Amino acid sequence: MNYLEFEKPLAEIEGKAEELRALARGNPEMDISKEAEALDRKAESLLKDLYKDLTPWRKCQVARHPDRPHCKDYIDALFTEYTALAGDRNFADDHAVMGGLARFNDMPVVVIGHEKGNDTKSRIERNFGMARPEGYRKAIRLMELAHRFGLPVITLVDTPGAYPGKGAEERGQAEAIARSTQKCLEIGVPLISIIIGEGGSGGAVAFATADRIAMLEHSIYSVISPEGCASILWKDAEKMREAAEALRLTAQDLQKLGVVDRIVSEPVGGAQRGRKETIAAVGSAIEAMLKELSGKKPVDLVKSRRQKFLDMGSKGLAA
Repeated sequence: MNYLEFEKPLAEIEGKAEELRALARGNPEMDISKEAEALDRKAESLLKDLYKDLTPWRKCQVARHPDRPHCKDYIDALFTEYTALAGDRNFADDHAVMGGLARFNDMPVVVIGHEKGNDTKSRIERNFGMARPEGYRKAIRLMELAHRFGLPVITLVDTPGAYPGKGAEERGQAEAIARSTQKCLEIGVPLISIIIGEGGSGGAVAFATADRIAMLEHSIYSVISPEGCASILWKDAEKMREAAEALRLTAQDLQKLGVVDRIVSEPVGGAQRGRKETIAAVGSAIEAMLKELSGKKPVDLVKSRRQKFLDMGSKGLAA
């Protein structure tokens, strides 16, 4: 288990409990069950206290936790007959974006998502979930395919943002993101998006301009990272805590603002401490949102989706 900075006291208690159990394994005559159970109860209580009222910055840390389930984990667990489709038919295949045809509860769908990787090798291969232009053009190709065959689209968003490298900019990064966002608004099939970790900048919006948007309880969704915001506003990346507060990037804030429609609960301690439960909860949310959209005509889906985004922020402007 990888512990976050604010979880250090918890790490000490759980470490002591494990040390006691290791001693007992080495010496079967030792009876440490009561001491270990007391430490377990103390750790459980502390875990609940730590996660009872997380600050926005701590939620950022949890959303970025390396042990959280990633896009591939959700696809492997929730979808059957997944057939990956690669390449943008123009330049290359971007491994930061995975997607293809699959079945969800035996319903044919198209699933697209950002994949960060789970070890050093895969993270480098996946570019830490930061898509290049060809990744967004691959997503556009898949959405066009879904539209042609009347298949619902499910997107799993988990990215710090689009890749800002020189090559990406030369190949039209901004244009690719804009085209992907435009395609989200055009397709006449149900489009559902779930923020499973980080929803960073236009790189997230390009997949999340959807009929229904859900966020995991401790995920984040923002126009810029707290560190980037602090660097721009205060010329000091260390003011990321203040920036996280100001950005209103938590699921709870965004639901109040009408940006997201649904919050998916996580186990105590975050998705990383209950991967199976979290994946099952996301599956239930996808099923519910698909039911809400079933039977709607393509023209009505497009119209209501566009209106949904035009209405965002209108109450604040009126005030």
